[in-house]
Amino acid sequence: MATSAEEIWALFRETDRKFQEASREMTQRSAETDRKFQDTDRKIQQLSELISRQGNRLGEFVQEMVRPAVVRLLRARGLPVHQVAPNLSAYDDNGQVIAEVDLLALNAQVAVAVECKSHLSVDDVNEHLQRLAQFKDCFPQYREYQLLGAVAGMVVPDQVGRYADRKGLFVLAQSGQAVEIRNDASFQPKTW
Repeated sequence: MATSAEEIWALFRETDRKFQEASREMTQRSAETDRKFQDTDRKIQQLSELISRQGNRLGEFVQEMVRPAVVRLLRARGLPVHQVAPNLSAYDDNGQVIAEVDLLALNAQVAVAVECKSHLSVDDVNEHLQRLAQFKDCFPQYREYQLLGAVAGMVVPDQVGRYADRKGLFVLAQSGQAVEIRNDASFQPKTW
């Protein structure tokens, strides 16, 4: 059956119309999808900020829980603590933070730098070991002190606690309503 040129042109125009319509619909859907992605990105950013604020609050809670306990626990280990200073920060000449310590428990000769976390990890322990290695350069007023280290957490997995102990750190962890030292009685802390 032969098709006339006029019928072919009519078919072409109809196909072109449908194509243009489909193209407009796809452009609209694409714009709607982009808008939804932007909205989702905004919501993810808000959620990230909220989680970060909650994480900071949880960290502050752990620090406030550990601060009074560290005095009692270190004294029980024969290390008289007379002061606990929270949130020490050292800055370079450009005003950039170069070191931070959550708690510094000290007496006239010994300082114990304590890192507090809600959930202590091996990475947290390693970062604290690096911090301890640089501590006296960043805080020269404590250069003459015997420097010890401690890590504390609401959750301290056994393998992380053992790792910190082997590295010479006091390990403080929540136990019920209190904080306890997880190191055994024969533990000898490393000095920096």
